[in-house]
Amino acid sequence: MTRDEFREALLQVMAQKEHWAWHHFTSGTVERARLHVHLEQEYAVFVRDFPVLVGRAYVQCPIPEVRRELAENLYEEETGRLHAGRPHPELFLEYPKGLGFDLRRFADVILLPGAKHYRDTIDVLTIARGWAIAAAVVTVFIEGTSYDRALFDPSIPKRPEPALAEHPLARHYGLPLESLALTKAHRGVEGDHRLAAWKVMLDHVVEVERPAVVDAMQQVQRAWVRYRDDVAQACGLKKA
Repeated sequence: MTRDEFREALLQVMAQKEHWAWHHFTSGTVERARLHVHLEQEYAVFVRDFPVLVGRAYVQCPIPEVRRELAENLYEEETGRLHAGRPHPELFLEYPKGLGFDLRRFADVILLPGAKHYRDTIDVLTIARGWAIAAAVVTVFIEGTSYDRALFDPSIPKRPEPALAEHPLARHYGLPLESLALTKAHRGVEGDHRLAAWKVMLDHVVEVERPAVVDAMQQVQRAWVRYRDDVAQACGLKKA
């Protein structure tokens, strides 16, 4: 698998990071009383432990240049002292707090079956499968979107970034703009951050390891779909 073939295979996986129910969340058609399900599951599945997930890739990696990139990512996620000002998991909780939800619910979330399968898949792929698979799952798939191809092709539309006042949580559910600190921080660094994650993959994953990385990405994408299906169902949504 050549470098270009590897990139294309990964981009094809990312292109599938789309879910039929997402427009319900962005258009405000999810009942407010059920919106907490989405936020709780996101927090418990990966947001709360995201610094740990990055750390798993870091501790398995023998390449100093890659470790430095991962260390910067880990430091920002854990402390927020490079950009966000506060740890990212804490900033995420500003969403439910600003919506008036009971934050005690986030202390001991019971994962939906699909969410548990997704988290189990993440754990299997990040704990003892080597740095390349861990970094791909965490920094390319979890942090990435279906718009990642635009990083390499300027003719493709980039991920939309409406004004903060037009953020779905603000527009449809009345979230105060000051509660969008995490969104604002992500927007400030997203372009460089995404390019750095892809550069690590394309410059440092050796040819013999590339098929296994692609296979891991496909596994986590399938688990992600199952997870989002369960969240959609728990929020009262049905596929047309």
